[in-house]
Amino acid sequence: MSTRDEPLSDTRFDVSDVTADGAAWLASAGTYPRSTLALWEERPSAPVVLPCGTAFDVVSTPAIFGRRMLDRLWEEGPGSGPVAMLRARMLLFAAPGTAQRLPSLLRWEEIGRTAAIPPLLCHGIGDAVTVPAPLSAPKTAPAARWLVAPDTRHPWLPGPEILLWAAVRAARAAVRISIFPPADQDAKVYDVSRRR
Repeated sequence: MSTRDEPLSDTRFDVSDVTADGAAWLASAGTYPRSTLALWEERPSAPVVLPCGTAFDVVSTPAIFGRRMLDRLWEEGPGSGPVAMLRARMLLFAAPGTAQRLPSLLRWEEIGRTAAIPPLLCHGIGDAVTVPAPLSAPKTAPAARWLVAPDTRHPWLPGPEILLWAAVRAARAAVRISIFPPADQDAKVYDVSRRR
């Protein structure tokens, strides 16, 4: 693995934005960081399972809702930390402690409302997540890939309040409000296009 702060590269794979420093930060979450880095040196397209709760927590959202949250974070807020896709879920890397605090904030925010925010899976102490590889194969759609790749040893990670704000904004954006009343289902409809 390169010691400089540049993307990992291999001629067989597209270069992702994960830098050597970003890979070192990810590996620091595990019990044996040097083993993870050695694995990535040998197999840079290998995803790994890393524990949450020390270097980062992860908030897993349905892909579409997660995209709305990510849009809010980048268009109206402070941006995001690293973000990955794993199958149909978006993984938002968050500050340690977020997994413990965010569910109670969401319950408090949703009092008296409909469930506009889908269930968010919060992974913290005692949990582990699959982390995408630093490199992905170019010809196949990887099951796990980076949307916002880690690029430093100390990336900024949003806390529970910022993710709550993004979730509420994303839910509000998903609700379409109309000034017109809903159509009367029992009303008779006449085709006026055939008038003579």
